[in-house]
Amino acid sequence: MKRKSKEERQKELLEMLEKDSFYTDEELSSYFNVSIQTIRLDRLQLGIPELRERIKNLAENNIDKVKSMKGKEIIGELITLEVGNLGISILETTNDMTYSKTSIVKGHYVFAQAESLAMAVIDAPVVLMGVANIKNMDPVKPNDRLIAKAEVVKVRDKKHYVHVRINNKNHVQVFRGKFIFDEIS
Repeated sequence: MKRKSKEERQKELLEMLEKDSFYTDEELSSYFNVSIQTIRLDRLQLGIPELRERIKNLAENNIDKVKSMKGKEIIGELITLEVGNLGISILETTNDMTYSKTSIVKGHYVFAQAESLAMAVIDAPVVLMGVANIKNMDPVKPNDRLIAKAEVVKVRDKKHYVHVRINNKNHVQVFRGKFIFDEIS
């Protein structure tokens, strides 16, 4: 396969990152069959920040929309938020989050990401989790990126029904949760 010219590569790189800000430099270098340094130089020339900065910028634009808690209480980076509808967050796992014997991330970190995102999408100032039906589907390892998506599926009286799915960076579902939150007056 013939390599693309610098101009073609940079144009496609820009289009890819406009559609999906979560590509890593490593993924992009593999896709374009160039070195990581070439991707970094392309980003620099195009004024595109590194992945962490892109995620941080997205998170800062959404944090003020949350009604039920302070932004710092959300576990993970809040990427997208449509209050009353859906939200997306990302959690980068670390070695500090694992059980030392198995090197598997402790479940309460994954649950906390799901629960806090579910609370963030609810269009109410005060809510209390009444029911949680959860399933851990695949072990989470350190240095994995967890992408959580929460969706409000129903609101009846003062009950908010929220479904959360969490995938790892390889798009494997590792968690699913169905929550019912009670709105407190």
